[in-house]
Amino acid sequence: MNTLFYNGKLLSFGGEDPYEIIDDAEVAVLGSNIAFAGKKTDTGYDDSLRGIDFDRKIDLKGKLIMPGFKNCHTHSGMTFLRSAADDLKLDEWLNKQIFPREALLTEEDIYYATILAVMEYLSGGTTEICDMYLTPDSIDRAVLDTGIRCVQCGCMNNFSQSPEKLRDWYDRLNKGSDLSFFRIGIHAEYTCSEELLKITSDIVHELKAPLYLHMSETEPEVQGCRERHGGLSPVEYLDSLKLFDYGGVFFHGVHVSDNDIEIIKKRNIAVITNPASNLKLSSGIAPIDRYLKEGILLGIGTDGPASNNCLDMFREMFLTSALAKLRENDAAKVDASEVLRIACSDGAKAIGTPECDSLKAGKKADIVVLDLSCPNMQPENNIVKNIVYSGSKQNVYLTMVDGVIRYEDGEYNIGFKKEDIYKEVKKTVDRINREISFA
Repeated sequence: MNTLFYNGKLLSFGGEDPYEIIDDAEVAVLGSNIAFAGKKTDTGYDDSLRGIDFDRKIDLKGKLIMPGFKNCHTHSGMTFLRSAADDLKLDEWLNKQIFPREALLTEEDIYYATILAVMEYLSGGTTEICDMYLTPDSIDRAVLDTGIRCVQCGCMNNFSQSPEKLRDWYDRLNKGSDLSFFRIGIHAEYTCSEELLKITSDIVHELKAPLYLHMSETEPEVQGCRERHGGLSPVEYLDSLKLFDYGGVFFHGVHVSDNDIEIIKKRNIAVITNPASNLKLSSGIAPIDRYLKEGILLGIGTDGPASNNCLDMFREMFLTSALAKLRENDAAKVDASEVLRIACSDGAKAIGTPECDSLKAGKKADIVVLDLSCPNMQPENNIVKNIVYSGSKQNVYLTMVDGVIRYEDGEYNIGFKKEDIYKEVKKTVDRINREISFA
């Protein structure tokens, strides 16, 4: 499928000025890749694409075309828990509400719950996710069936998954479509025994692979690790086991010391911030300004729909900037432009898919089109800051992944009717509610 977008504004994140918006732009997509992105009058377009037949030509009518959002940390299958256990303390939320329900899930439950999440991602302009949940095979099937791009990581711990399963998933799920990838991952330090962590370290070294995990999300997590391991923080302790010798991706990174940050820099670790979830669970505010000053690669995620409860990158972008200003007591900190770059471009690099970080020739055609004619986007004093500070899902007109339009003007192209997915997830919720009592 070859598609030409024309008569629009372009924010590519691929030029010398990453925030330049080009008027009267065209973006040509050949198959799954960008062939051209630039101003209509550029001779490069005519020279490189002369004679190409486009299956569809889309008049953007002044809309903005840019790289899609990368939701760099989520638990998609938890959509069945949305608003089922809110306004509780973290330990009560997890142990009395979440874990008992999750214990009754089947792979098919997670398959349909993941598809429900994919619909929300696409209608919100998200083209790629970094997912972590219980059944990687059914998650892999869900993302391939619906066509979203997914970097999936394990969530191994003392109670779920195993080193053998991690290796099996790594070998099998990295040999299919370039829409779906699997990375070595554990849940967190506090849910893994030292024996399990050492085995994981062996796997990391055998594969020369980065490690993905929840890290330093809450103060009790950090304090508990120090008490168990001779004063070492979770970052220091896992680094002592050589788990980060090939890099890593930290989800949250809220409570970190100066030495933790030095390790993060030294080991080339990316940090994914999840501001809405951290607020809702009263976990704290990550030091985003410090991370930026230290040159640490960042991404933004929603976390799961049980703790957020929506999968909305517009809200996450606003909170990333606004909370940084509050934390530092300085309204000039963490400019909206930086936040949009993190959400659309840096996040792709953070989770290991740099081919999706911009709209320029050779990159993957992962695209969102935003309607700027809505009242919340007018006037256009600064389009980039409008997107971060006043933008919302209502502005998403079209979402393309790997060269295929998966959402357009309220309609999905994912192989399922939305009503059928709603019914399947409701079946899961109704069955679990019948089978378990929450006293």
